[in-house]
Order: sequence, then structure tokens, then C-alpha cells
Amino acid sequence: MNLLAAVQHHGYAATAVILLLSACGLPLPISVVLLTAGAAAHSGSLNLGLVILSAAAAALLGDTILYLGGRFTGWWLLAKLCRLSLNPEKCIFGSARSFYKSGPRTLLFAKFIPGLGSVAAPLAGSLNMPAARFLKLDACGVLFYATAWSSVGFLFAPFLREIVSWVVRVGHLTAETVFGVVVLYILWLLGSSLHENRFSNIQRVAAEAVFEQLQSPTHDKVVVIADVRSHGYYDPSAQRIKNSIRVEPNRLREEVEALREFMAPECEIYLYCSCARDATSVRVARELEKENCSTKVIQGGLKAWIKAGGPLEPVPPSDVEHLPRFN
Repeated sequence: MNLLAAVQHHGYAATAVILLLSACGLPLPISVVLLTAGAAAHSGSLNLGLVILSAAAAALLGDTILYLGGRFTGWWLLAKLCRLSLNPEKCIFGSARSFYKSGPRTLLFAKFIPGLGSVAAPLAGSLNMPAARFLKLDACGVLFYATAWSSVGFLFAPFLREIVSWVVRVGHLTAETVFGVVVLYILWLLGSSLHENRFSNIQRVAAEAVFEQLQSPTHDKVVVIADVRSHGYYDPSAQRIKNSIRVEPNRLREEVEALREFMAPECEIYLYCSCARDATSVRVARELEKENCSTKVIQGGLKAWIKAGGPLEPVPPSDVEHLPRFN
């Protein structure tokens, strides 16, 4: 409700700034802003054409900044943009899959897909898409996006005002309801987490302990380290723990057969990933438990291993699915 007043009062500048910041990676409700700007244009306080042009220009500027960042920093910037995701790899490589399937045309619809819109530009840069080609496709994409949402706001302005008026009338009740739902959701998450930690037999082991065990191996146990990172693509310069084996978490039924030889009592299997809270490793460990395969999770995953000074090696070419290069 205050958003409509802000956009009406500050006009094109407010719309442009919000679109620019969103294009640079901030999680802002740009579709709501464009709807609001379109509704403001319907009332005559703004010009619809100028709204679309200012929004598209700001979004293109933000995308260009991230494109250049991706061009010069590669996967580093993508990892930073996805750092708040539970599974940063899925955030990055899920977007990369769109480029793998659709190529540069991904930029034409990226803004309409949650998650993809914020990483498409830096991903295009990291894949060496020519600047002229990027600017042409991205300009078409952001212009289409800005036109679509602003036009909807313009055409349905009376209906949007009714919604805003209704929200004002029931604002307190809505806020209390939302707050209650959020509290219940947080309690459910905590309860689920406590239940899993209490009844799960999964052990977490510090990377330093595993490294020390490898440095002074005993004769009664063979240490097997499995890379269960949840993606089908790798950065061409990606590394893994030295002598680790690949276990694809998305096709565990087939992978279990390959792991049979390591399920003997004289083997110790350690899993690692690079997700927040070792999410993929824990999920894979639970599935392997159902197959009577006892495993342990390296706490902190690959980052903890690197911090502990553990040895690394390049990911084998057979595990690399090459992304297109738009040179």
C-alpha cells in the first residue's frame, strides 16, 4: 500500500533504482514494483512508456554490471550470488542447465523465472558470451519483462486499487495471521531437525580427523571418500578431495550397486558436499542407511577439507559435463 504512494511520489527514479538494485542481485519484488508503476500510469501520475523505458534501462545496466563481473571473476561471483541458497550448487548449475539447453536465448525469458533472473547475466559473462550479443538479447528480455508487468498493472489498475484498499482494512489481521504461520513453520522446522538429529544414526566427522586418519592409516580399515555434490556440471577448474570417488546423489539406486564393493566391514565411507549444513551428504547418508551401508559425513564438506589442508586433485574429465562457450 505504501509502495503505490512511493512510486507515485518518486516516479521513474524509484522504479529505476529498484530495478537496478534487483538486477545487481538484491532480492526485491520487481514484479510488484512494475505492477504498481503501471497502476500509477493509469491514474495519470506517470507515463507508461517512460516507466517501461526507465525500468528496462535500469535492469539492463544492472545486468551489464553482473555480466562484466561474471566475465572477469567466473564462478566466484555466481557462488557469491547463490550463497544464501540452501544448495548453492543447485542454484548455479540449475541456471547453467538452462543455458546448456536453450543457449543465449535463455536471456529472453530469464527474468520471468525465479532464481534464474539474478544469475543469468553473470553466467553469460562466465561463459564468454560476446558483449554485443549479450546486450542485444538481454535488452530484449528486460524490455519484454518490464512491458509485460507494467502493462498488466496499467490495464488492471482499478482491480489493484481494490486489493490495496482491502489489505488496508484487514492489515492487522493479515499481519497476525502471517506471523502465526511463520512461527508455526519455524517450530515445524525445529521439530523436524530435532527429530532427525535424535533418531538418525548418521555420524559427522571433522575434516581434520579424516585427514589425520589418512596420514596415519591403520591396517584394519580402508578409508573411502565419496564426492556427493549435487550437480551435473563442474567448473572446468573444479577440484575434489584426492582419490575420492563420485557418487551421483540424483540416481542413488544405480550408484548403490557401484558402492557394493565398498560396503564391507573393513571399509569406512565418508561423504562430502559443499551445501549448507551438509544437506546433500546427509540425504545421501540416510538413503545409504536403508541399504545397510554405514557412512559418515565430513562436517563442513569440501570447504572444511581445504581449510584443514587436505590434498586435492582436478575433477576427472569423465565427470565433467562441459557447458557451452559463446566465444
